[in-house]
Amino acid sequence: MVEKLVNTVPPGEQHDTDVIIIGAGPVGLFAVFELGLLGVKCRVIDILGNPGGQCIELYPEKPILDIPAIKSITGEQLTRQLLEQIAPFDPQFHLNEMAVALEKTDAGKWRIETDMGTVIEAPVICIAAGGGSFQPKKPPIPGVDDYAEKSVFFSVRQREKFKGKTLVIAGGGDSALDWTLNLEPIAEKITLIHRRPDFRAAPDSVEKMQALVDAGRVDLHIAQIKGLTGADGQISAVVTETHEGGAAAIPCDTMLAFYGLTMKLGPIASFGLNLEENRISVDTEKFETSVPGIFCIGDMAHYPGKLKLILSGFHESALMAHGAFHYVFPDKKLKFQHTTSAKDLQAKVG
Repeated sequence: MVEKLVNTVPPGEQHDTDVIIIGAGPVGLFAVFELGLLGVKCRVIDILGNPGGQCIELYPEKPILDIPAIKSITGEQLTRQLLEQIAPFDPQFHLNEMAVALEKTDAGKWRIETDMGTVIEAPVICIAAGGGSFQPKKPPIPGVDDYAEKSVFFSVRQREKFKGKTLVIAGGGDSALDWTLNLEPIAEKITLIHRRPDFRAAPDSVEKMQALVDAGRVDLHIAQIKGLTGADGQISAVVTETHEGGAAAIPCDTMLAFYGLTMKLGPIASFGLNLEENRISVDTEKFETSVPGIFCIGDMAHYPGKLKLILSGFHESALMAHGAFHYVFPDKKLKFQHTTSAKDLQAKVG
């Protein structure tokens, strides 16, 4: 699992670093490497619970065929190898967090605040958020808005929040099964609801879930969710209907609904950057935006001839790192070196 390769920082604290990277997809991860070669430290923010971006969320097992010198690699394998590559630089990850506010400090640094109360200051920001932030889709269940973010949730930001809960988890993908497995030890009771007996999750997760069902530790209910009951934002039951027409009301005090993800530009749109077609305009020398000290790489970067390819983002990462260096070390001269011959660079990566 890629999460074992990540130094995750608890939310709600204040930190300083050299570069704040928004987005932990392949391009953001490779940016950590390019910056690390130059002695630049990074903290990485991502709304998802694991690094990898679209590679992990959309096609973890789908082959990627255009990474140079690699005939075929899956999204999960690419993410794992990138994490192994950047491990010597000890990047700190702020996962399950979204950057929501940006301001310039009196000292001339950028200050980013997340929706979880984390504050990070740095002279440089690098936006590597792909097409935007992944945000959960609300399920098409009548009345769900009355309970949203009160007793019905669409993502897990803090695991302990679900301790001792009588929990319904709705969905048949990786998120639904992963959180069934992760929350089973601390929840009072879990009922997993999916509209069909086939699951889209990893086979290992399906096997482990079924073992919990067989052991009586998780209830599995194959049915459609038709409605919710409760009052004042507090859910009391999930109303279901089977394909045969059988109805049931499953008691619960909390529901997690995993109905997929959608891409949105999100709060980045309010950062005061030049936008074109919902992407951020950059120069092609340093991939700097219209705001000095803020860079953008990957799918969100817009410039003439742009190709939305991972390998293009890797190229952009290298040039961005050289541009960022001068903000981090304004009194130092950047010495260009090749990793094949520079002993100090080889020592940095072990």
